[in-house]
Amino acid sequence: MVDIVAFDTICMVERYHRNVAMKSNRLDRAERVSLDAATALFHSLSDATRLAILRRLALGEARVVDLTAELGLAQSTVSAHLACLRDCGLVDYRPEGRASVYRLIRFELLDLFLAAEAVLAATGSAVALCPSYGHRTAGEAAG
Repeated sequence: MVDIVAFDTICMVERYHRNVAMKSNRLDRAERVSLDAATALFHSLSDATRLAILRRLALGEARVVDLTAELGLAQSTVSAHLACLRDCGLVDYRPEGRASVYRLIRFELLDLFLAAEAVLAATGSAVALCPSYGHRTAGEAAG
C-alpha cells in the first residue's frame, strides 16, 4: 500500500518507515530557511532545563537566583540556558539593582505548550518510548 501525503505542498511522501528514507521534492531556498528557523526553535525547546525555565517564567518574572533555587540547578547552568533563550528571542531581562529579572516575551509559547500537551495526551507513551528521542526510565529499560 502506497500513501501520498502532501505537507504544505513542500514534501510529497510515497512511503514512510523509520528505517527507510522518505522521497521528497527539493525545497527551494525560502522553504529551507523557514524549516531551518522552525528547527532552531524546536531545538531551543528540546532541553528539559530550558522548558522548566520557560514554564516558570510563564508564571511571572524571576531573577537567576530565584530560578536556581526553584529548579535546583547551578547558577551557571541557569544563566547559560537563559542566554540561549534570550538569543532565540523568547525571553528578555531588565536590570534591577545588581540582579537581572527575566521574563517571557513570546506568549505564543503558551499556545505551543498547550498544543504539545494535547499531542502528548493523544499519543500516550509513544513519544516517551520512541527509540530515537524517548527517555525511558531504568525500570522501563529493564522490563
